[in-house]
Amino acid sequence: MKNMGILLFAFLTLISCSKDDDTTPPDPETAMYFPPDSGTDWETTAASELDWNQSAIQPLKDFLIAKNTKSFMILVNGRIVMEEYFNGHTASAEWEWNSAGKTLVSATTGIAQQEGLLNITDKASDYLGAEWTSMPPEKENLITVKHLLTMTSGIDDTKQLVIKPNLTYVADAGTRWAYGNVFQKLTTVVAAASDKDFETYFNEKLKSKTGMDGHWNFGTIFTIYHSTTRSMARFGLLALNKGKWKTEQIINEPFFTESISTSQSINPSYGYLWWLNGKTKYMIPGEQTIFPGSLIPNAPADMYAAMGASDQRIYVIPGKKMVIVRMGDASDPDNPTFAVSGFDNALWEKINAVIN
Repeated sequence: MKNMGILLFAFLTLISCSKDDDTTPPDPETAMYFPPDSGTDWETTAASELDWNQSAIQPLKDFLIAKNTKSFMILVNGRIVMEEYFNGHTASAEWEWNSAGKTLVSATTGIAQQEGLLNITDKASDYLGAEWTSMPPEKENLITVKHLLTMTSGIDDTKQLVIKPNLTYVADAGTRWAYGNVFQKLTTVVAAASDKDFETYFNEKLKSKTGMDGHWNFGTIFTIYHSTTRSMARFGLLALNKGKWKTEQIINEPFFTESISTSQSINPSYGYLWWLNGKTKYMIPGEQTIFPGSLIPNAPADMYAAMGASDQRIYVIPGKKMVIVRMGDASDPDNPTFAVSGFDNALWEKINAVIN
């Protein structure tokens, strides 16, 4: 019995030591990866290593080509699984994000808040000055920075050019969701709060920290970001990690979590300029109709997305540790401005055939 006790003690001690000395490194295929901030190096993972259906990859590519796609990427755990360029587009060529770039404005606004330069609950007029709209003062003063982030300012959404005569009253702030260009005023809010022009602040606080390339085009009507496909994927990877890049929390995580959560009760499929999947109802640009069901039924319910005209897309799927980017011309040339389209559901049918 004495010998048995000694053997049992020795066995338990060995187990304890084994646990304490366990220095097994994380699996490089499942640990989150971030590419270097410069250069073209970017780790890859083969589709075969993920047990994907490789016979479905070519039909996916054929669909992308038929739908006027210029580039397409899939990242899993930050590593490239697919990177395709079509119709003469190349890895070094820039393309416009269109309204997918609204998410860059949201992120930059969040950074300004975490630096104490602004608070999204403040009146927009605190940064834009009094009479920045053509609304009665008591109505203008209802509009906060958050209302601009959530498309609930109550300003007329039918006029694309964001000038004072067009910024007229339709409803009290917070009572109506309507997708419009007035979000552009957030760039002026950030500029006023930081005492720098918006692009300079954006470059310092977000672009340079993630190794993105690209530039803003502040046109007469539209404010649009242009970059390479990989830079769009870099921002998607930052979004997948809730604002963290490598060891730096670039965007405060609570703010980012708010950004990808339902921001108001009118359109639960909208956050802070992000589109949200898997909700019970949704609205679309240019309409006040409320549609039942999920935004993109074929896509994972936990997906959040940056979506722009002509089907510019960043899909972020936390449950799969996945980022998907699509750039190109409109899948349907007769309907180029529609932010949420049947294209998304059809594309996800093809993606699901590969990844499932």
